[in-house]
Amino acid sequence: MLKKPEHVLVLGAGPAGLTAAIRLLEAGIQVTVLEKASKEGGQSGTTTFEGRHGTYRFDYGGHRFITHNAQLLKLVEELVGDDLLTSQRKSVIRFQDRTYDYPLAMGNILKTAPASLLVGAVKDLALLPFGKPNDDNFATWITSRFGKTLYKNFFEGYTAKLWGIDPVNLSADWAGQRISLLDLKDVAKRLLPIGSDTPRTYARNYRYPKHGFGTIFERMAQKVEALGGEIVFDAAVDGFDFAANRISAVKAGGSSYPADAVLSTLSLPYMVNMTGGESALAFRGLRFFNMPLEMDNLSECTWQYLSDPDIIATRLQEPKRRSPFMAPKGHTSAMLEIPCDSGSELWEMDNQQMFAQACGVLNKLGINSAAATGEYFSTYQRQAYPLMTVGYEKNRANAIAHLNQFENLIQCGRQGTFRYIFTDTSMEMGQMAADALISERDQRSTIYEHRSERTVIETESVA
Repeated sequence: MLKKPEHVLVLGAGPAGLTAAIRLLEAGIQVTVLEKASKEGGQSGTTTFEGRHGTYRFDYGGHRFITHNAQLLKLVEELVGDDLLTSQRKSVIRFQDRTYDYPLAMGNILKTAPASLLVGAVKDLALLPFGKPNDDNFATWITSRFGKTLYKNFFEGYTAKLWGIDPVNLSADWAGQRISLLDLKDVAKRLLPIGSDTPRTYARNYRYPKHGFGTIFERMAQKVEALGGEIVFDAAVDGFDFAANRISAVKAGGSSYPADAVLSTLSLPYMVNMTGGESALAFRGLRFFNMPLEMDNLSECTWQYLSDPDIIATRLQEPKRRSPFMAPKGHTSAMLEIPCDSGSELWEMDNQQMFAQACGVLNKLGINSAAATGEYFSTYQRQAYPLMTVGYEKNRANAIAHLNQFENLIQCGRQGTFRYIFTDTSMEMGQMAADALISERDQRSTIYEHRSERTVIETESVA
């Protein structure tokens, strides 16, 4: 890594980029942030919609702030102040006209599931102690720990819908970081009604700004500018000048910015392709369909997992459950998460057609779609999730090796490291990247694998 830079170009004004910018500015280093959108936040931003009955707010997904990092929590608390609420999450799984607790618990399954499912699950559970965990792919990971019945009913269809591929082609890494039952002891302890502690994937309490998750990053952007940093919006990065293992300039928004050092949160494959390499890494996209409702509450759930394969969405969210200020008093809203990729039929479907589809989903779930005000809009994320197919690790390693040849380039964040991570980890990566530049130490390998232990990544927050 180069000596301590005087000026750093930060690519992306999302959680990692803004956190890094603050750290650099506080160390006396000049910072220019280049952001392709017209506002900060990236995938963690909040959209405001002015409806007939008042103001509605919708995030780009199911965000909440949870962290074990007391220093990071303090930063967020200082920035958001009294507008930072403490909320409680409640989630359920909707499948074949039945509602199950999330996380799965055998007591609830016994009360809720049809007899055929119960018989199969009990038989599978009896056989589990005689088998060994199989981490070949997502499907084997689940079946070797939960059994075939629970896999077929709760995981197979949902996972195929979310990723657009057969679960046998999805890496076990996804299950290892998302599902709490990591070994047979956990299966016995958590699925059978003999324990009362919460599964490790389930952080019930979390912090959330009263006017949407994006408030955190609006305040961070304000701090960047207050510290003397510059944020250039509508500046999509579309090229680099590089030679002799260094990036000399970044091209964005029709301008060229000289580069002393580059701290990038842009996606790993995009950065490879823009710097003369090739990468087969890909992302799964999401379309969010947002609609106000003339009712006080949709349900008591923060979100509902929609496991039926014939339902186009994977989750139904009610923003008001995070904060009552996300909808006008006496009203609420719904957001459907629809996994699809740019150019696909679901991605391109016009909003009027999608509204008809959304109303059908609500009716199927027992929610009267007549409560919809007839107002609606879509937001999109082309790179919502890194697509971790079987064998993706080799492609990721090749991408990292290509970018590491540039001594004044450092990557961080979810897209930048091609990792499924939560906001706090992305922010920690930003701080680590800034510290590496400040201290003149090459910490890139550490940043790429930060909190990559083969364990679940959502845990109870210090908040």
